[in-house]
Amino acid sequence: MALVVHGLTKQYGSQTAVNNVSFEIDKGEVVGFLGPNGAGKSTTMKMITCFIHPSAGNATLDGYDITQHPLEVRRRIGYLPEHNPLYLDMYVHEFLRFCGRLYGLGRQELNQRIPRVVEMTGLGPEQHKRLSMLSRGYRQRAGLAQALLHDPQMLILDEPTSGLDPNQVVEIRSLIKEVGKEKTVLFSSHILSEVETVAQRVLLIHKGQLRANTPIAELAALTSGEQAVRVEVEKPGFRLEGIRQMEGVQHVQQVTDTVFRILTVPGLDVRKQVYNESVDQENSILSLSREESSLEDLFQKLTRDN
Repeated sequence: MALVVHGLTKQYGSQTAVNNVSFEIDKGEVVGFLGPNGAGKSTTMKMITCFIHPSAGNATLDGYDITQHPLEVRRRIGYLPEHNPLYLDMYVHEFLRFCGRLYGLGRQELNQRIPRVVEMTGLGPEQHKRLSMLSRGYRQRAGLAQALLHDPQMLILDEPTSGLDPNQVVEIRSLIKEVGKEKTVLFSSHILSEVETVAQRVLLIHKGQLRANTPIAELAALTSGEQAVRVEVEKPGFRLEGIRQMEGVQHVQQVTDTVFRILTVPGLDVRKQVYNESVDQENSILSLSREESSLEDLFQKLTRDN
């Protein structure tokens, strides 16, 4: 195993940010770390990368413990935090050379590795500019370049596509997939479709607790048989309490002011009850249709409060 996490816990006073999280990641595996904002993803990653000390539990990378051998762990990890810390007054090559010296790389090594990571991350067209002149997407590329510079065994990327436009998101996703051919990768996101596109396996965390640890294909299979009903009504203000209390209804999602979706147990058809509810509320139904539930439905099911 490349990474073994056992019982990892972080408390801030009376608040438990991460609660007894355990998982393993094989060498060469690309794993998505999924969860809502504030679920504990960043805190877990900061403990694994030795930026903060766990309150309990431990983690090892290639047998090196994060609390006993933090320097050895850091040497083997390339880390891109959620808020990419760049020295914006530096040029791209200047920044990478500076980071390389912090990693302990010599001049000859840097002369070999900097062109390689520039090419790998697609920084070539912008490599002679100041970091302050780069777009958000290219700044993320620069952050990935510094994370790859010392040729780490594992990459840990915290929300690498956050704040990017759709074209930049596609570019960074493709880059992660390409890097994942040679490196072990753990990357966090709160976007299920992103994890589904890039990762082989998903870890899902909510309120500091691990709710799922499964291959992507098996995660999708968990939704089979479940059903969803999409409803569009004429006027805003439809009261959903009655629908939520119907037997067999698992979740009701408000899509817009006049559109909502109902997730039900397998084999249950609630369209008649929904129609009767609309009559009672004197709010006409414009459309009422059955759908297959999606991975987004499963995400909501695993991360909502019961």
